Amino acid sequence: MSFLPISKSDMELRGWEQLDFIFVSGDAYVDHPSFGPAILCRLLEKHGYKVGLIPQPDWHNTKDFARLGKPRLGFLVSSGNLDSQLNRYTAAKRIRHQDQYSPGGKAGCRPERAVIVYSKMLRKCWGNDVPIIIGGIEASLRRFAHYDYWENSVRKSILAESEADLLIYGMGEHQLIDVAAQLHQGVEIQNIQDVQGTCFKVPNFDYIWDYTPLPSLDEVSRHKEKFAEAFKTEYLEQDAFRGKKLAQQNGQWCIVQNPPAMPLSMEEMDEIYDLPYERAWHPIYDQAGGVPAYDEVKFSIVAHRGCFGGCNFCAIISHQGRIIQPRSDESILREAKLLTKLPGFKGYIHDVGGPTANFHRTSCDAQLKRGTCHGKQCLSPEPCKNLVVDHSSYIQLLRKIRALPGIKKVFIRSGIRFDYLMLAKDEFLQELCEHHISGQLKIAPEHISDKVTHMMGKSAKKVYVRFVERFATINQKLGKKQFLVPYFMSSHPGATLDDAIELAEFIKKMGYHPQQVQDFIPTPGTLSTCMWYSGINPLTGARVYTAKNPEDKAMQRALMQYWLPENYPLVKKALEKAHRQDLIGFGPKCLIKPEKKPKDKASPRTGNDKRSNHRSNHNSKKSKKV
Repeated sequence: MSFLPISKSDMELRGWEQLDFIFVSGDAYVDHPSFGPAILCRLLEKHGYKVGLIPQPDWHNTKDFARLGKPRLGFLVSSGNLDSQLNRYTAAKRIRHQDQYSPGGKAGCRPERAVIVYSKMLRKCWGNDVPIIIGGIEASLRRFAHYDYWENSVRKSILAESEADLLIYGMGEHQLIDVAAQLHQGVEIQNIQDVQGTCFKVPNFDYIWDYTPLPSLDEVSRHKEKFAEAFKTEYLEQDAFRGKKLAQQNGQWCIVQNPPAMPLSMEEMDEIYDLPYERAWHPIYDQAGGVPAYDEVKFSIVAHRGCFGGCNFCAIISHQGRIIQPRSDESILREAKLLTKLPGFKGYIHDVGGPTANFHRTSCDAQLKRGTCHGKQCLSPEPCKNLVVDHSSYIQLLRKIRALPGIKKVFIRSGIRFDYLMLAKDEFLQELCEHHISGQLKIAPEHISDKVTHMMGKSAKKVYVRFVERFATINQKLGKKQFLVPYFMSSHPGATLDDAIELAEFIKKMGYHPQQVQDFIPTPGTLSTCMWYSGINPLTGARVYTAKNPEDKAMQRALMQYWLPENYPLVKKALEKAHRQDLIGFGPKCLIKPEKKPKDKASPRTGNDKRSNHRSNHNSKKSKKV
């Protein structure tokens, strides 16, 4: 095994004069199955293609983009594992000081809107002679006209703006192998229009048939109702089995989306995770101390993909899909054994999971035949009557891993969906508490106002409270002192100041002191972002309040950490604005104490002068009456 070429000298060592594909990535090169470029390049390699990478090129000139020469079949472009705008900016639009996917965690190694910048530099370097195919999370979520929070405007499809030829959305394995085969057979890139999970462009609707039209870029830019209408159609057709072809005019180009790619079979999942990864960052990063994101996944295992949780603020529905795609136990056990032989392994598997750890099977057996239900969720607002609640296969898998020689402990650090867990018997929760937690379990109720959790696609407060009680009971039974670390979100669409105060009261009642709180970030492609921008729930047409004023957002955020001295002015202002002065005082339910009044320096008196104290108090009362 060896790293894939990143230089001409690497190509010469392999005896290659020309590559078939060159992958341009916004991330540093880490050859590990948690990094999309590594998966796709290794998969192409297995199918017989010569592949190289240009990780984090200098985008200020074309030199790096010509480093590996001209590929025979095409360039593949991705901003990396994380959206480049989200990677660069916080919810308050402040620049982040670290980039976990860059050498040494250094920020500034990739441009803003990396997919667009890289694609245009490739065009400048190579003209129109070489196909450019964009993909990854950044391209996937911007495939149609979309709201851009950082610019506060509606932008055109990234396929039109980047000057690329084809867009692969979703995880990409099926699509890329199909597109590569057609290119290899001599099909022109502009004629590849039949691959599920791809978007292509034509001048207008006259060039396509059998499609559902979306309101145009011009319409969704001028009318928020049209924006919500377009998003609703996109959202409801996000299914490989029943989804329809969609088309939207974006200026001079009509963007056409084929239905999503079919879910990967268990055999395909095994093939992908059994590929010969180096499981390390490239040695060129050694001097910088490596790539921090790798440390998070080095001893972790992806057990499955997909999530049927349906959180409205999450992009997984649009990227990995709602249908769970598990690996076989045999494949996972092979990887676990491999991890025990890696340098630095001390007996601990850090995670075995996916987007949601305890979603290890499809939510119902019918999904693999007819797809997901149109306009319905599996868990929210109430669990579907056809939902299959079964943790047995996951429990058996964890037991098999624990039994392997050299493994001391197997942790679960992926998200646990507690509402799904609560529908089952206590066997999984007991197994979790007894074997897979190290004192703390991270959990994401996100909010406790039922109105807000409904907007989020999360379960009601009562479900979370019952889970907390059951968690405590089982740990008491086991004789363990273990704690929940809940995550909450402020300023989500639908969340008012009253809701934020309700959450703060709950946090105080439960004795929580969250160290990290998240302000909602309207990232492209999510239902919550559509509500945030348009003020409309696209699925119901109902109007939705959203806190957009910076001070209103800051107050909601401060209330989640009401005890911090630096948050006092904002918390006090929020309580006064909401007419909740009853929470300012010394009572057990109060969030903050009254402000201390400055002492009168002009009339000092000793604490022993009772007559003076009495006179002062009497005069004070008298002055208040006046």
